[in-house]
Amino acid sequence: MSELTILYQDAYLVVVDKPSGMLVHRSFLDKHETEFVLQRLRDQLGQHVYPVHRLDKPTSGILVFALSAEIARALGEQIVAGHWQKGYLAVIRGFLKTAGTLDYPLKEQLDNIADKFARQDKPAQEAVTRYQPLHTVELPFSVGRYATARYSLVALQPLTGRKHQLRRHLAHLRHPIVGDTSHGDGKHNAFFKTQFANTRLLLCAYTLRFPHPVTGVNLTLHAGLAELALLFAQFAWPTEPAYYQTMFNQFLEQEPCKKSQ
Repeated sequence: MSELTILYQDAYLVVVDKPSGMLVHRSFLDKHETEFVLQRLRDQLGQHVYPVHRLDKPTSGILVFALSAEIARALGEQIVAGHWQKGYLAVIRGFLKTAGTLDYPLKEQLDNIADKFARQDKPAQEAVTRYQPLHTVELPFSVGRYATARYSLVALQPLTGRKHQLRRHLAHLRHPIVGDTSHGDGKHNAFFKTQFANTRLLLCAYTLRFPHPVTGVNLTLHAGLAELALLFAQFAWPTEPAYYQTMFNQFLEQEPCKKSQ
């Protein structure tokens, strides 16, 4: 069993690079799963850890755990107060030509089992996402009705934290994330599986900025590209960490563009 990659660790918290395809913790919705980040990290560190937030199972990237209940509570309060800045990388269908900010409310997604007693008539919640195109590729394959297949690499910043927000917002823009089996394009997902042996969601939580809950020092952490590096190389997209770190430093400092619906 391989160890998790630790991006940051001190006496108060630990940050890991979560692999795609691994649940953060046990869920009765995925009863067949036996591998969880929470348990593996506990075994790896030899101590109890407290989850602070979550990433969807198919998403890779930065995941923060506290080493005490008090620090978990402090970090949770930071999230609610909007003190965390998150930057994601995604490969999407089509050419996204301009940067923007999407303000498109989302209805809460309820699970038939876990949420069967929850209110079914809740109004849509505010959901805002910034996006910026980085690179494009046009492949000489017909996928669907066009003679070629076009894809873009984009940087994303969720300004709110709704369930599957990035996946749903990109689908709303008609640029679904490749590998998204819930909100994506099945033909393009199948093409990537056949042509590039890709079976994962092409979404990575690459950058996270937040103040340390004890010292107050601003932390900026970066994940790795994992399997995405090989794919990016085939598309002649950058794979050097310095490129993405510099790009996100600039992207997260920018003022949000005019909001679109």
